[in-house]
Parts: sequence; C-alpha cells; structure tokens
Amino acid sequence: MAIEQFDGITPVLGDGAWVHASAQVIGDVFLRSNSSIWPGAVLRGDVNHIQIGHDSNVQDCSVLHVTHKRPDDPDGAPLIIGDRVTIGHAVILHGCTIGNEVLVGMGTIILDRVVVQDRVMIGAGSLVPQGKVLESGYLYLGRPVKQVRRLTDDELAHFNYSAAHYVRLMKKYRDQPAGC
Repeated sequence: MAIEQFDGITPVLGDGAWVHASAQVIGDVFLRSNSSIWPGAVLRGDVNHIQIGHDSNVQDCSVLHVTHKRPDDPDGAPLIIGDRVTIGHAVILHGCTIGNEVLVGMGTIILDRVVVQDRVMIGAGSLVPQGKVLESGYLYLGRPVKQVRRLTDDELAHFNYSAAHYVRLMKKYRDQPAGC
C-alpha cells in the first residue's frame, strides 16, 4: 500500500482500517476504524485534510481531493466522509462533506462545498454542482443531480448492509497471507 507523507504529515489509520496495496493515501488523511480503501483509489490530503468515517469504503479507482486555503478562503474545503458510507467505483469527490449512511453511485462527481446530509443515495453517473445541499432521506440522480423521491424502507436498510458487507470483504483481503 502507498501511504505517503506530505509536507511532514503522515496519514493515520484507525484500528482495523485497510488500504489496498495499489491505492494511494497521501498527507493529511485520517481513516477511522474498519474503513477501507480499494484498488486504484487515490486520497490526496496535500493542501487540506481528508477524513473517512467508521465502516466506510472508498471503492476502486475513486479520486478524493481537497481545496487549498487562501486569503479569501482561509479554511479552503476539506473532504469529510461520515460513518457507514459507500463510495462506488470511479467516483470523484472534491472538497465536500458526506454525512452518515450515504451511498454514492459509481462514476458520480461531487464538487466543492457540497453537503450530502445523512441517509442519501446518489445514483450512478450523477454530477453534484458546487455548493449544493442534498437533503436527508432522498434519492438523487442526474447531471446535474435532482431530487427524485423519498427512499424506501429497503433502501434505507441497504446503507448498513453495504457497510457491513464491505467490512467483511475488507477483512478477508486484509487477513489473507501475502502473495496469495
């Protein structure tokens, strides 16, 4: 795995967190317990910080980055992901905040200062423009994204299922002997 220090800051992995050997985690990144970073994903905390919540997963080839601090924007835009979040394959997240129990569909792009509240599903291939707020309990789809409907009980239950599935799968990968 490529865990790289940047500007004197080394990523921190919480208990049970796992990074695949082909992923890159750089700089000011904190992975909470049982979070997982899958093949080819890049988390670049070089100009601001990234935090990944408990039992959350960032799937293959996703790119997570942040916005730098400047005189007219002293905080910049860090990237914060809550607990039990599934970030699908080839997602781009940039300087946004993702609440707890969220599913971000494959190929989605979420831009700076977006706030995704708890318990939201974002359909594959969606584009969430800068500064948008996605309200809790809804499905969002499209380019640009639009609120489609309230989530069903089955969809709401899927958040914890998906998180638990990826924790189990991560443990299989983590615990297999090297070179297998």
